[in-house]
Amino acid sequence: MYLTGFADEAADSLTDQIEITKTLGWENIESRNIDGINIHDIPENKFDLVCRELEEKEVMINCFGSTVSNWGVQITAPFEGTLEKVSRAIPRMQKLGTKLIRIMSYARLKDASGSLEADQMEEERFRRLRIITDLFLDAGITPVHENCMNYGGMGWSYTLKMLKNVPGLKLVFDTGNPVANIDYSADVSNQMQSSWEFYQKVKRHVEYIHIKDGVYNNSKNDLDYCFPGEGDGDVKKIIKDLLDSGYNGGISMEPHMAVVFHDKNVAADASFRRENYLEYGRRFMKMLKEVKVDV
Repeated sequence: MYLTGFADEAADSLTDQIEITKTLGWENIESRNIDGINIHDIPENKFDLVCRELEEKEVMINCFGSTVSNWGVQITAPFEGTLEKVSRAIPRMQKLGTKLIRIMSYARLKDASGSLEADQMEEERFRRLRIITDLFLDAGITPVHENCMNYGGMGWSYTLKMLKNVPGLKLVFDTGNPVANIDYSADVSNQMQSSWEFYQKVKRHVEYIHIKDGVYNNSKNDLDYCFPGEGDGDVKKIIKDLLDSGYNGGISMEPHMAVVFHDKNVAADASFRRENYLEYGRRFMKMLKEVKVDV
């Protein structure tokens, strides 16, 4: 078992992301943005510098937090755009020695009023995801789907249906995301998801974990993010069960307390971002010790 995190929430520059990671005693970063640009979009000459700095500082990119088929991409958009991202990501991941890539299952289809469309174009989603998954697997990379604001994140039954139709696809389970999402797997309308229930239903498919926590705020239709164990994400319960079951993979911090990737209105100064990320990591390591895990 190893610890890692979305270090772009702690700092923009790779140099600072590495410094903060090593301050926590960690050797891995889940890379998403460097200087505000996703790793599969930065220029080639800058990517070469990224590789050199990581090697010199002896820090690895354990997972690539890509934007492939994420909540910002409609299933009705041309598939070529997704395939271009995949083709850029693969050689860069191979050069970095990165074996995991976070993907999603496209945005949820909604009507003009904001309500979900009855037809979520499942077969087209599954067709595209099969192609994406096969491309990564053929390159020696494991794609892991995150339960976020996408089709698979609508509830555990949607995730399981997706996995049944996309052989080889694995999961990254985010502890905080269920708290912020309506459970379309439930019989009761507008019921929010349970992190513990979702985790239990998909546990056997989980390859990787994101740590996020919060309490749903009805007035803003979003989470009030908090330190792990202080919200409704069942973080401690899930982590204890996971480790008791023999899990030996990565556990990645995604605080969202100072910076939220999908909400540019959430921002903080550099000092607060750094200290918040460090405190988040330290509190999680304390939690691990409470469940009898040495880190």
